[in-house]
Amino acid sequence: MSPRPPLPPFTEATARQKVQAAEDAWNTRDPERVAGAYAVESVWRNRHEFLTGRAEITEFLRRKWSRELDYALRKDMWSFHGNRIAVRFQYESHDAAGQWYRSYGNELWEFDEEGLMRRREASINDVPIDESERRIFGPRPEEERGQSFPLH
Repeated sequence: MSPRPPLPPFTEATARQKVQAAEDAWNTRDPERVAGAYAVESVWRNRHEFLTGRAEITEFLRRKWSRELDYALRKDMWSFHGNRIAVRFQYESHDAAGQWYRSYGNELWEFDEEGLMRRREASINDVPIDESERRIFGPRPEEERGQSFPLH
């Protein structure tokens, strides 16, 4: 496995780079691309699901994006230390019936020495919204990079 820079221990700049890279990857909604950032035996808790390994992560992401349509995400670094980063995020998506949701969450990330995420814990809450309340439209524009996203 080749290294996935930036590598820990993180500085503020490299931690922010890692967070933006994760946001960019997740906004592609490409399960294989996203799963490639995780260690082969990465361990996840995502809401009520517990996953181990890239294969389970890839399948989880396929299921996720088959029901969370037009998914668009914003991540903000909360804190970092050594090989760990804490992130807050928001994303919007709609279901097959057309109901829109804004999902708020926090993630705890731990990386191995190669820069692959070996542990991810995510707590997420969904809020139904009207389509007119949407604030996230696709990947973050270049002019918004580095900016914190408002809470509501």
